Amino acid sequence: MSGLDRFAERFPGPRRIRRGATLTLVFASVLVTGAATGSWSDAADDGRNEPPPSVRSDALAAPEGDADTADEAADAAAEAMADGKSGKDAAEEAVSRSGDRWGSVYSPGEFQEFEKALDGAYTGVGLWARRAADGHIEVSKVQQDGPAQRAGIREGDRLRSIDGKHVKGRPVTEVLSLLRGGRAGTPVVLGLERGTRAWREKLHRARLSTDSVRVTEASHRAVVIKVDAFTKGSGEAVRTAVREAPEGAGILLDLRGNSGGLVSEAVTATSALVDGGLVATYDVRGEQKALHAERGGDTDRPVVALVDGGTMSAAELLTGALQDRGRAVVVGSRTFGKGSVQMPSRLPDGSVAELTVGHYRTPSGRAVDGRGITPDLEAEDGAEKRAETVLTGLGPPS
Repeated sequence: MSGLDRFAERFPGPRRIRRGATLTLVFASVLVTGAATGSWSDAADDGRNEPPPSVRSDALAAPEGDADTADEAADAAAEAMADGKSGKDAAEEAVSRSGDRWGSVYSPGEFQEFEKALDGAYTGVGLWARRAADGHIEVSKVQQDGPAQRAGIREGDRLRSIDGKHVKGRPVTEVLSLLRGGRAGTPVVLGLERGTRAWREKLHRARLSTDSVRVTEASHRAVVIKVDAFTKGSGEAVRTAVREAPEGAGILLDLRGNSGGLVSEAVTATSALVDGGLVATYDVRGEQKALHAERGGDTDRPVVALVDGGTMSAAELLTGALQDRGRAVVVGSRTFGKGSVQMPSRLPDGSVAELTVGHYRTPSGRAVDGRGITPDLEAEDGAEKRAETVLTGLGPPS
C-alpha cells in the first residue's frame, strides 16, 4: 500500500487532507521516482459500496487518533520557523522520535509529485526500490528507456546515497523524496554498489510515464496480467483484461514488485475476479470499517497470483482477498508486509506529515503489517514457470 493528501494555508495546527477521500495508505517502497498512495473511503458495507475515491486533497484536518504526534510535529515546525530554521526538518525529527515506522514529512512540491504519480506520470530517474531486511535500499526495478537504465543501473543494485546523503535505514518514502527532488532536467548524484564495485552516477531527472498494467498471452491457456502499481485506471485495466481474455484461458496475475497505489484501484481489480463480497477490513482510530468488491466479476477462470518480497500494501490487500476467498492460488515468496493506514496532515510551513492511524486485515482477519502474505506455494527461482504450471494444473473452467 511507498503516498498522501495535502495542503492548507493555516498555521494553527495540522489539518487532515481530504479531496473526496478520508484516508490515505502510504506504500513505502513505491516507485522510487513517483509514489503510490491509497485512499480509503467511508462507503457503505453492503457489498455494493462505491469504491474509495482517488487520493486528491484540497483540505486537511487534524488526525485525531494521532493527535499527540501531529501536534508535536506542528509545534516543532512552528518553533523552527520562528527561529528562522526549517520547519520541515524539525517536523521530521519529531516524527522520527515518535517511533512511527511509516511516518514521513513531505514538502508541498514533493506531495504534488505524489499526486502526479497516481495519474501515471512522474518526475524522476526511472527506479523502483525496496528496503532489505538489513536496512539497505535495493533497486527492485528499472524503467525502460529512463535515465537510470541508460546509465546502466540494474535491478539488485544497492542505492547507498543520494546527493551525498546516505540512505541505509531510511524509510523508502524518504528515499523517494530525495530522488524526486526537483523539476525535469535537474541533476541528482546516486551512490551505488554492485557486488564489490562501488561508484557514483550523475543522472538528470526526466518527466516519465508509467504503463502500470501490461497484458500478454503466455499460451492459449493463460493470460498474464502484470500490474506494476495501482495508479489511476489500473483497476479498470485489469477488469478489461480479464473480460477480454480468450475463452477457457486462465489468469496469471503478476504482482511481483508491485509497491501498492490507490486502494480504490486495488478494490476494482479484485472486483474483476469475484462476485462482490468482502475485500478487506481496516481500523481507523479504533473504528472498524470494510471494503467490498463490486458484483459481476469473473468467478470461473482459474487464477494464480504471483508475488514476492516487493509486493506491498494495496497489492497485498488484493492478494489476501483472493487467497482468503479461495479465488486464487498464490505462488512466489512472502510479501513485504505493509498493512498500515496513514493520515496526512498539513503543517504550519505548508509541508505534510503522514502518520500511522490504523491497520487493515484480510477477509479472514489476518493482519498483514509486519507479516506479509505467505504464498500457497513458495517459489523463488523460476517462480513464473511454477505459476504457469500451477495454472495449467487448475484446468479450464468447467
